[in-house]
Amino acid sequence: MGRRLLLVHAHPDDESITTGGTIAHYARRGVAVTVVTCTLGEEGEVIGPRWAGLAAGAADQLGGYRIGELTAALHRLGVAEPVFLGGAGRWRDSGMAGTPAADHPRAFVNAPPAAPVAALVEILRELRPQVVVGYDPVGGYGHPDHIRAHEVTAAAVAASGEVAKLYWTVTDRAALDAAAAVMSVPTGWRRPDPGELAAVPSATVTTGIDVRPVFAAKRDAMAAHATQLRVARSGTEFALTNNIAQPILPVEHFVLVRGELGPLGPDGREDDLFGGLE
Repeated sequence: MGRRLLLVHAHPDDESITTGGTIAHYARRGVAVTVVTCTLGEEGEVIGPRWAGLAAGAADQLGGYRIGELTAALHRLGVAEPVFLGGAGRWRDSGMAGTPAADHPRAFVNAPPAAPVAALVEILRELRPQVVVGYDPVGGYGHPDHIRAHEVTAAAVAASGEVAKLYWTVTDRAALDAAAAVMSVPTGWRRPDPGELAAVPSATVTTGIDVRPVFAAKRDAMAAHATQLRVARSGTEFALTNNIAQPILPVEHFVLVRGELGPLGPDGREDDLFGGLE
């Protein structure tokens, strides 16, 4: 059946920001890549006035619009179409902890855990990916939906019996800090304070995927999420609605948490998520 990679993300745009290069890297190599998105991102903050009326506090139509953004982003990465956990709209973006969105009856964090786990197990057993990518226990930066996505992914992988290797998508602190220190900051944006951007200690990273050959695809996929982020004219930085500049890194980082590491490079890390698999 060939190589199969499945990634689980909480909201549209997460796939492009953290793993867009990896998606494009493997899609171009003929790997069957599936991106499972857990919510429509209904609570996302909207950049600028053009689409502000779609937001949750207005027409509450942002989730439907973001399906289009996600579809466009995936096309640019080489993936035909999005897959939504439980079907599009089954679970709603929970927003940040302590916000009214977290009390919505369809909020992802309020779903009985067995339901999203069963939905993901069904996908895993149908597609039988050898490699799955999810979040770490803090969801990268602490968003409740990211944490729930981590829990669901871990439980579904354990239950399915179909997955040889499970990774967490992370950001290497040393690589992030080095890139942030020399990046250009457009007018109106600001440089992040030390330690402000979420990352993990470099020593915990097991795997790095060089995405420079597909960097343009990653950048263009990020730009497709125009309600949520802006890519700088340089093409090497971006910012969310908080206008904090972040570098778009040329290597995407992972931690292997299930399975065996493949061959290691001179830096002591894998350079292939399928390393060690037949």
